[in-house]
Amino acid sequence: MRQVLCNLPIMRIEIWADVVCPWAYIGKRRLERALASWEDDPVEVVWRPYRIDPSAPTPGEPLAEVLRDPMVDAALRGCAPHLTPGENRERVSRIALAEGLGPRWGAGWRASSHDAHRLIALAHEAGVPHLQDAVAEEVMRAHFVDALDISLPAVLDEVSRRAGFPTGSGLLADGGGDTIVRELVLRGRAAGVATSPTFVVNGAALRGAQPPEVIHAFLAEAAGRNPRHVPEEVERLRHAEALLDLGDPLGALTLLRPLLDIHGDDRGTRLLAARAYFHSAQLNRALRILEPLAAQAPDDSYVQLLLGRTLQRQGEAGRAAVHLHLAAAMSPGYTG
Repeated sequence: MRQVLCNLPIMRIEIWADVVCPWAYIGKRRLERALASWEDDPVEVVWRPYRIDPSAPTPGEPLAEVLRDPMVDAALRGCAPHLTPGENRERVSRIALAEGLGPRWGAGWRASSHDAHRLIALAHEAGVPHLQDAVAEEVMRAHFVDALDISLPAVLDEVSRRAGFPTGSGLLADGGGDTIVRELVLRGRAAGVATSPTFVVNGAALRGAQPPEVIHAFLAEAAGRNPRHVPEEVERLRHAEALLDLGDPLGALTLLRPLLDIHGDDRGTRLLAARAYFHSAQLNRALRILEPLAAQAPDDSYVQLLLGRTLQRQGEAGRAAVHLHLAAAMSPGYTG
C-alpha cells in the first residue's frame, strides 16, 4: 500500500480492522486501488486493531469443525440473512478472487488475532515506512491464503521475516505490544468503531470494504476537513467516559490509569475514576477518592450523591443518609 512520508502535509488513513475478517483484506486491496489514482496530499496508512471474535482460542481450532456447530451456523446467518453461510463464504471467495487475493482463498482456523495485532502495532512503533502495512499484508495472507494458524508464535515469526521485520517475534515473546493493542481496542470501541474495516480520516469514518471509487470520494471529502486538535490527555479522558457510558467501567479504568499516574490531582479525572470504581463494584477504591472530593467541595451535589450511594452499597445506611440528603437538598432531582 502506498505510504508517502515527506515534508509535505500528510493525511493519515487509519484502518480499524480485524485481520481474521475477510473484508479487511478485501478492503486493503480496494484502498490500494483508490490510492493508485490519488494525487492530493501524501498519505500515511496506519492499521488499528478491532476484534470480531475476542473469544477465539490460542492455539486455534480447525474452522471446518467449528462450522459444523449448529449454533455457529445460526450465528453466521446473521452476516448475510439472504444467503446460507456456505453461499456467503462462496460469495466472499469470488469477491476476493476478483481483488487478486487467490487463487486459493479461505481461512483454515478459528484463531485469536490478539498476537497478530500486537505484531502489527509493534511494526508501527518501529517507525519504518511501509513496514506495518507489510506485516498486515503477510498476516492476512497467512490466514486467508496459506490457511495457517496465526495465533501460533512460529507462524508469526515466519510472517515477521517475510515482511522484513525479523525482530518482531522476539518483541512478541517479551510481551511487546500487549498494552498498546488492549488500549487501542478500547479506544476504537469508545470512538464508535463497530465494523471491520472502518477507515477513519480527519475525524470522518467510512465503514466497510467499499468500492475503490467510493473510498476515493471519501478520501477527497475527508481531506478537506480540518478537525480541531485535541490533546492526547483530553482524548483519553473522553474515551474513558464513553466506555463508562457504554457499560465498560473496567475498560474506562484501563484508559484512565496513565492519567491517574500523571494527573492524579485533577478533579475531573479523579471523579471519573470514582464513577468507574463504583460501577465495577470496587467500592473501597471509590470511597478513597470520593471522601476527599466531598470534603474539598461539599456543595457538589453529584459527589455527595455518589458518595452516599457507595456507602449505601457497603451497608452503611446511617452515613449514606447524610450525603444522600445533602445531594437531594442541593439537586431535588437526586431525591429517591
